[in-house]
Amino acid sequence: MPDTSVRHLNLWKKNLGRVPDDVWQRTDLETLVLADNDLTQVSGKIGTLKKLRMLDLGHNRLASLPEALSDLDGLRDFLYLHDNQLSELPASLARLTALRYLNISENRFTKLPEAICGMAGLIELRASDNQMDSLPDSIARLEKLRELHLRNNRLTTLPDAVGQLRELRQIDLRGNPIAELPAAIAELPRLEKLDLRWVELGEDPEWFGLLEARGCAVYR
Repeated sequence: MPDTSVRHLNLWKKNLGRVPDDVWQRTDLETLVLADNDLTQVSGKIGTLKKLRMLDLGHNRLASLPEALSDLDGLRDFLYLHDNQLSELPASLARLTALRYLNISENRFTKLPEAICGMAGLIELRASDNQMDSLPDSIARLEKLRELHLRNNRLTTLPDAVGQLRELRQIDLRGNPIAELPAAIAELPRLEKLDLRWVELGEDPEWFGLLEARGCAVYR
């Protein structure tokens, strides 16, 4: 029988190819690292790991995720999905309302998955190096979000709904073909950093001055 007393399992870069079945029997796990293992799929049995607080599936070859991932309602610290081949997420992942950090960078997303907008507990969202050309208005539901990282996508603007993210401290838009930005950004009371390096914006909006006057750093 596997040792179920182990709560932290690090299988980083073990050349697994597939996850050993005994991993799914370790129901006391709180941390599971499966990064950089050339994985192409994850078993639905992952839903049995109810105590997981952190899951790292980064640096693999995943093109999809099992619906059972949404059963991990204890997942609250980190979910790493970066550097895979994902273009969508199961809608059921919206049930991960306790999750605070999500990284979906370096995938194949052309839109921000609607499931993410249901993750009401998110504090930091990293979605850099994808192919997204727009954000949904429903991003306004992420009321606790403090950091929004969108570097190297295909965004030409942001929705006015971003102005409802009242806890937002940082917005990273580097390397996007931004043509204009909504003035609603100037209404974000806690914004500390707006990064627009490698963005051909043209003339700076007047409200940049308002942000800088109150101490927000605008990089351009």
